[in-house]
Amino acid sequence: MRVIVVGAGIVGVTSAYELAALGHEVCVFERRGAVAAECSFANAGVIAAGYVAPWAAPGMPTKVLRQMLGRDAAVRLDGLAALTHLSWIFRWWLACRPRMYAAHRAALIGLAQYSRARLLELTRRLALDYEQQPGLLVLLRGAHELHMAQPALRLLREQGVAHELVDAARCRRIEPALRADAALAAGIHLAHDGLGNCRQFAHLIKAEAQRLGTTFHFERDVLAVEPGAPVAVRSADGRRHEADAVLICAGVQANRLLAPHGAKLPLAAVHGYSITAPLAQRDDEPTAGPRAALMDERYKIAITRLGRRVRVAGGAELGGSAARMNAAPLATLYKVLEDWFPGAAVVRDAQQWKGARPMLPDGPPVLGASGLAGVWLNLGHGSSGWLLACGSARVLAELVSGRAAPIDLTSLDPARLR
Repeated sequence: MRVIVVGAGIVGVTSAYELAALGHEVCVFERRGAVAAECSFANAGVIAAGYVAPWAAPGMPTKVLRQMLGRDAAVRLDGLAALTHLSWIFRWWLACRPRMYAAHRAALIGLAQYSRARLLELTRRLALDYEQQPGLLVLLRGAHELHMAQPALRLLREQGVAHELVDAARCRRIEPALRADAALAAGIHLAHDGLGNCRQFAHLIKAEAQRLGTTFHFERDVLAVEPGAPVAVRSADGRRHEADAVLICAGVQANRLLAPHGAKLPLAAVHGYSITAPLAQRDDEPTAGPRAALMDERYKIAITRLGRRVRVAGGAELGGSAARMNAAPLATLYKVLEDWFPGAAVVRDAQQWKGARPMLPDGPPVLGASGLAGVWLNLGHGSSGWLLACGSARVLAELVSGRAAPIDLTSLDPARLR
């Protein structure tokens, strides 16, 4: 089959590889000049299949409202622009009901575990060499965080996810450079989770896709999709390209292709921030910093070690644009870094980044047929795109090939949103 993939973020480029690996003739259109140039560019890099959860959860509306009043809020509304998402916010509020949350969390965990296994398999079989490190430590600053973590711990036990609740002393043995006098009640150690450099992986898997015959067209925006048999896309240069199937992996840009056909999704751009700074050097070697991946549970901020750099990422900002940096969420990133690893990074040389994460109100992505002839969807992974990419790509490749999905898609099918 001839398959066109729209979008070359981590989801699109892995989808292209998996389709090519199943023998399809694949062509990728990307509006930027390279793979992983937008939402996949400078994300946290955390691969936490055991700790993934929908943003729509019981008690979350109250928690969000309370946090929004604080200086270091994990969730923010960016001015009047957020009012355009009132419908999305209402659907998110409805999805916070316990019954819906349980189904969506189970779906996310199932996809995440399958995806991590697929990522490890590709890394091993293709001998992909990118920055990666095992181990995730969730830091619980005080008694409140420890209390609030109990449902998550219970779910980890129920799901059979390998984890360990450790005291502050053990946390500091796992991460010796943690600030000695920082308030720390306990931690959750997930030894089988960890981190990986998403952008590096994307470039490596692009090369593997090209080796299998995939062609990439960069700086070539797709302006329209024409469902049918054959299905077609129209690119910004005015050309029409036909195929047997089109797979849309364009993130928040997907709706401008779907809306003219009445297939618009409740996608919102929930912006996240990151800072990436070189570790301070002493005798040409980095000074003490994080060993692997950490998550500050109070602020929902991740800290990861990428070679000789440290990355701090987090925040959820609804409204606004990726082009406008807000000072408050960036200040929270610097604060969390200083709280745990004071002086470890050269912050004056930090690279600041903001990306639009495509999020659906109930949490899981949509994987499958769009309802339009020849058009398939791999969208809405939110802040877990890197974690879910390899599994989502394989699922779509199997479906497009007319095969059975390798996992249960009950809560992942696009039909759930109609």
